[in-house]
Amino acid sequence: MTQREKNMDIDLTPKLAKQVYGGEGGSYHAWCPSELPMLKEGNIGAAKLALTKNGFAFPHYSDSAKVAYVLQGSGVAGIVLPAKDEKVIPIKKGDAIALPFGFVSWWYNKEDTELVVLFLGDTKTAHKAGSFTDMYLTGSNGIFTGFSTEFVSRAWDVDESVAKTLVSSQTAKGIVKLDAGFQMPEPKQGDRDGMVLNCEEAPLDVDIKGGGKVVVLNTKNLPLVGQVGTGADLVRLNGSAMCSPGFSVDSALQVTYIVRGGGRVQVVGPDGKRILEAHLKGGNLFIVPRFCVVSKIGDPDGMEWFSIITTPDPKFTDLAGKVCPWKSLSPQVLQAAFKVSPDVQKQFSSKRNEELTFFPPSN
Repeated sequence: MTQREKNMDIDLTPKLAKQVYGGEGGSYHAWCPSELPMLKEGNIGAAKLALTKNGFAFPHYSDSAKVAYVLQGSGVAGIVLPAKDEKVIPIKKGDAIALPFGFVSWWYNKEDTELVVLFLGDTKTAHKAGSFTDMYLTGSNGIFTGFSTEFVSRAWDVDESVAKTLVSSQTAKGIVKLDAGFQMPEPKQGDRDGMVLNCEEAPLDVDIKGGGKVVVLNTKNLPLVGQVGTGADLVRLNGSAMCSPGFSVDSALQVTYIVRGGGRVQVVGPDGKRILEAHLKGGNLFIVPRFCVVSKIGDPDGMEWFSIITTPDPKFTDLAGKVCPWKSLSPQVLQAAFKVSPDVQKQFSSKRNEELTFFPPSN
């Protein structure tokens, strides 16, 4: 069985994340490769961090480059890139943040509204395929809890009593709720430059009246995604509108998280067989395998999703609409390929001559 045939047999059913750990300060949730096998097959990781007021996620390394997307709330992200100074970044709903391999990050929420951040990324260099593994620098699972006091004190050049205090004082795992009066570093607006793009405020790449809107995240508007290795987009599909059947011509995987709303999706493999038909809802994650065609129809209230594509500058082709290949093929080729009369071919070719990507519902 070829890898493509193997992928066609994998369960693609959209899934919700499950909590991995948490406490008073917040929680960490992830999608498991055993429940969503395409994560492992595609070397993709997916997780969410939710922080309550004064919730603080400890500094940690990750084994994967990621794109973070702020689903809800506002807060602060501390980012240290390799051999760089700390950036203390104000973040808010709609922000996409490029996180290259080797970064250290911490996250903090000082607001009443819960801060929720989605993480999507490539796990081909990860500890476990299809999962993110974080290495915390402090806390009950911090990496230095495994070293002896002698090793820690020599590494940090402090007395053993100080080393023991540093390693053992923080007993929480990953996330803690700080005291209300504790002063964290103030975020700097300038630290957003080159690190963050707000997808809800950025210029639209596609805007179809009654159909939908798209903002694409790539090396042009956020060059750092070139180091991450994935592009991304935020799509808003209007109520009952259709997203044209299409696919990634550079054979990239598309990993999609439903931000809000709902709708129907169908995915068809290169052999012409439907491999997924499902109703999507907020919180679902699903993956479109390489060289497969996907189309969606929004519910009456519409649907919004955030996706990463496993190439920093993705290229898509629509199979319906103004710029699809049907419009370039000669009438005789269409008649022969479809085995239809010239009248049927003319009816087909006369449609969708103005629409692009999104098709508003028929009146």
